[in-house]
Amino acid sequence: MLFRLFPFCLVLLTIANPPAWAADRPNLVLIIADDMNWDDCGAYGHPAIRTPNIDRLADQGLRFNHAYLTTNSCSPSRSSILTGKYPHNTGAEQLHWPLPADSQTFAGQLKQAGYYTAAAGKWHLGDAVRDHFDRIYEASTAGFVLPSGTDGAPARMIAAQPSGCEDWERALDERPRDKPFFMWLASLDPHREYTDGALDPPHTRADVIVPPHLPDTADVREDLRLYYDEIGRLDQYVGKVMKKLDQQQVSQNTMVLFISDNGRPFPRDKTTLYDGGIRTPWIVRWPGRVAVGQTDSLVSAVDIAATCLELAGVNESSTMTTEGHSFLPILKDPSVMIRPFAFAEDHWHDYEDHARCVVNQRFKLIRNDYFDLPPTPSADAGRGLSWQDMLRLQKAGELTAEQQACFLAPRAKWELYDLQHDPGELNNRINDPAFESVKQRLAKALDRWTAMTNDYVPSRRTPDEFDRETGEPDHSVRVRPRPSKKQMFGTNGKY
Repeated sequence: MLFRLFPFCLVLLTIANPPAWAADRPNLVLIIADDMNWDDCGAYGHPAIRTPNIDRLADQGLRFNHAYLTTNSCSPSRSSILTGKYPHNTGAEQLHWPLPADSQTFAGQLKQAGYYTAAAGKWHLGDAVRDHFDRIYEASTAGFVLPSGTDGAPARMIAAQPSGCEDWERALDERPRDKPFFMWLASLDPHREYTDGALDPPHTRADVIVPPHLPDTADVREDLRLYYDEIGRLDQYVGKVMKKLDQQQVSQNTMVLFISDNGRPFPRDKTTLYDGGIRTPWIVRWPGRVAVGQTDSLVSAVDIAATCLELAGVNESSTMTTEGHSFLPILKDPSVMIRPFAFAEDHWHDYEDHARCVVNQRFKLIRNDYFDLPPTPSADAGRGLSWQDMLRLQKAGELTAEQQACFLAPRAKWELYDLQHDPGELNNRINDPAFESVKQRLAKALDRWTAMTNDYVPSRRTPDEFDRETGEPDHSVRVRPRPSKKQMFGTNGKY
């Protein structure tokens, strides 16, 4: 099988002879939801969330059933996608850390190869790689305008936009017509904070399906209802993009990929290595060029860069390296397997944490390096209705064991789950003798990946920036500087 030829290697993208099906230089559109769970849309089986356009995308394309992100946090996930590297090798593995100035990105490589490159919506990547795009339409909740690229970056607009998708059509309209294009379309939906009015008509509390790791209360249902509404709003913009591609008569030569940057912004989801944190919807549409249906082949977000560069026919002058594999073979034959495992990382996100996991189509192994700390949800989730209700119920002793997971300290150093029989990842089988061979196989794969990618455990910890109960800022922590490499030297002797 293909993955046995290069199970863990850096792929140097030096494609002297582009594949025949890339000879016409296809357009590339990457749509990134912000904090959307992998199965919170009709295409992945949710019976109530209204996502007709995402569902249509899946009906017309290829749906991946086992797609994983490299991390569970917003900006590190985006940096990993754009560079084709695992977060610990991007220099931007913690939340809000910008990509370093010497970063190579597939958008920059596409631009150098003659593509028009534009980003619209959420940015969250720092300033150093802005010039990798010809134009940036940046959405912000700050509500201010930066009229031109006075810092040497391309001109860009920063505007308060509820969905973050408001400029997606504009970006397509204002592109030059004489170049192939790459569009990085990143929403703010369904990221918190939530307010009424995102969708008309709104979802109801009766529509809500409460996962077992959350208590089924009125406040939790309301919280999830508002989250559903933002997914519905995002779906409308997906439909507008697809309609615009049709109007411009470029749909037949445009590959569209829809994903999320991490999972649902609720306790035990986002910022964890459970499927609610790192599993993503992954739908590819390219009429006449991509098989229609679904695939069980495993893919990772680190594979996106290699795939886009291969599609663009990057020539041998490119020196960009990636840590992923092209998933183009799957698009032609959904039964092809390109990797036996996917890997994901957990780093600082509002609160300190550090963990790693390896997963395949059935099993997942998690290693918690800071197991003395509770897996506190992100600060925005902490301020939400669900967490505040859980705090009340915890004090009253009314949460189930599964619902108390975010309060647990110390927690297990190792966790092993059978995703087929335990999709909620509620039954840790790490000490079950029946799973000993599975544990050993996954642990060996994780060790091999750790060595091949020079992963490490930092020698010092980063302080929390928020109160772990209220989600409010901890004013005793004023600055969170990026540590030097010397300060972050790993316990395994590698940086």
